Amino acid sequence: MTSSVVSRPEFTGGEPGRASRLLERRHGTTSLRVGAASIWLSLIVLLPLAAILWQSAGGGWQAFWFAVTSNAAVASFKVTLTVSFGVTAVNLVFGLLVAWVLTRDDFVGKRLVDSVIDLPFALPTIVASLVMLALYGPASPVGLHLQHTKWGIGVALLFVTLPFVVRSVQPVLLELDREIEEAAASLGANNWVIFTRVMLPALLPSLLSGAGLAFSRAIGEFGSVVLIGGAVPGETEVSSQWIRTLIENDDRTGAAAISIVLLAISFVVLLILRAIGSRAARRDAMEQ
Repeated sequence: MTSSVVSRPEFTGGEPGRASRLLERRHGTTSLRVGAASIWLSLIVLLPLAAILWQSAGGGWQAFWFAVTSNAAVASFKVTLTVSFGVTAVNLVFGLLVAWVLTRDDFVGKRLVDSVIDLPFALPTIVASLVMLALYGPASPVGLHLQHTKWGIGVALLFVTLPFVVRSVQPVLLELDREIEEAAASLGANNWVIFTRVMLPALLPSLLSGAGLAFSRAIGEFGSVVLIGGAVPGETEVSSQWIRTLIENDDRTGAAAISIVLLAISFVVLLILRAIGSRAARRDAMEQ
């Protein structure tokens, strides 16, 4: 019987050099992409970070330590971190709620709401501060005077950081298999058990990723809090505003030192949350 299978030279050795050439070409293309990405990352991220690190060390370790431990710096750190952690916690809850509504519920104006979520990304942050001042300033139409208070800073930061959690969780919610939820319900699990035991483990990595991004944005935010916060020393002056004050006083070394501390805090928080999220994702994959 004559076989009807036609041999392909590139796999049977008819052209032994062709596969090698293809592999070499693919490897060369990959190396080119990696090199271009590394150069771009170095120019846009690593080089500026190196520059600010070099500037912060310009006065030596003693000057750096004095800049980051001064009373004004410590007070600004306390305000920044306290409000940022609170804003992140609120965003975890309500960001998940908004993402859930947008993916699981149908209602009139859903597309409009979905578009509004991205508005803080496009809106200049100083405009957000003007809006907050008009809404919660001395002439507040809703009767809430939050100017020069931490609550005012918190509301402004909630506005600019909400999209991070929503947009991180939303794609995961869309991909979740509803048959698993239905199977759990058929076995007698109530809604709370289904959410905490079935859905939350799958959502946790994206939740933590969105929370990390929201926190990082909050500790470095300036424009949205500049008017509503008022930069009252020890009360509402966040670190970014203290950095501006140092620059205006021609203390660039001190401003760079404060910036390095904020960068370090942001990096550590992101690293920890990513590690927890990755571990949770691996555990969930093993259980499945």
